[in-house]
Amino acid sequence: MVLLYKYDSESNLNNQKKFDDLQQLVINDLKKVDILIKEKIKNKINYIPEVAGHLVKAGGKKIRSMLCLACAQLCNYKGIKHINLSACIEFIHTATLMHDDVIDESKKRRGLKTTNNIWGNKSSILVGDFLLSKSFELMTEVENIKVLKILSKTSSIIIEGEISQMLSNRNIATTEDDYLDIIKSKTAQLFATASKIVSYLIKYPNEYKNALDSFGINLGIAFQLIDDLLDYKAVEKDLGKMTGDDFKEGKITLPIILALRRSNQSENNFWKKTIQDRRIDPGDFEKACSILKKREILDDIHKRAKHYGAIAKDALGIFNNSKEKKILLNIVDFVIDRNF
Repeated sequence: MVLLYKYDSESNLNNQKKFDDLQQLVINDLKKVDILIKEKIKNKINYIPEVAGHLVKAGGKKIRSMLCLACAQLCNYKGIKHINLSACIEFIHTATLMHDDVIDESKKRRGLKTTNNIWGNKSSILVGDFLLSKSFELMTEVENIKVLKILSKTSSIIIEGEISQMLSNRNIATTEDDYLDIIKSKTAQLFATASKIVSYLIKYPNEYKNALDSFGINLGIAFQLIDDLLDYKAVEKDLGKMTGDDFKEGKITLPIILALRRSNQSENNFWKKTIQDRRIDPGDFEKACSILKKREILDDIHKRAKHYGAIAKDALGIFNNSKEKKILLNIVDFVIDRNF
């Protein structure tokens, strides 16, 4: 495999510290969220917590649920309902991952075998549905109709994004605008909701709620841009899932969209063969990576991610300087410079 981008150890450690700072900021609340999640997946049908617990125990970054907790602190929220909301966000995200892995026929997630790889597609879909139902249970326990509307709408938008992405697979006519619409729905919307949702539990000015929404949506776009970039340049052990999966599945992400716009005739024939016609030969992924490097596509996607990251940072400009604000600003840099 061609390794196109390598993080030096010092910059990697500095970036990891930004993530660790966020984790430490919310660590006490995060422990409460984990306890609540474990409690909610308990069931008289032992099979359910066994399957659901597999992905939950694998961990993951939990960046969405931590954003919910950190933004609660930024808003000076003093209640306890943010614990429910953070767990709700995590359940929605985990359920979509389980469904994603079925659709994509993925074999690895968070460094472990996927639930569908172990228990099969039927179990993954049904247990994913169970987690979604638990997220709605958590929503209603907050007893706030505005919060319920936002979270239920978010769930709907995410599913719409997943369907749009499925329909775009192997469609080489997909544009960058189409792609941005998809990732705003399937990824960025949950970031936005996680960032702003607690502000609806208190009397908070609309301009601050809108700022948190802008912060989350643009951070989410940057996150997905880097995710799609990493599929072509990450080290598999760092990423926690198989590299090259997007290429093998014919997923039309920004690297492919830009490659189709910039390639010569010979290269375009290669993309049509591998992406559109589903004919992948040994060495084709390495060739794809080589073309992306030659056309400077991954560097340009990184620049795009930095652009959306800058918008996210600017959105927090109306908040007073604080430890919480500084950590949230730094997490934007972490998202953009991460290698997993």
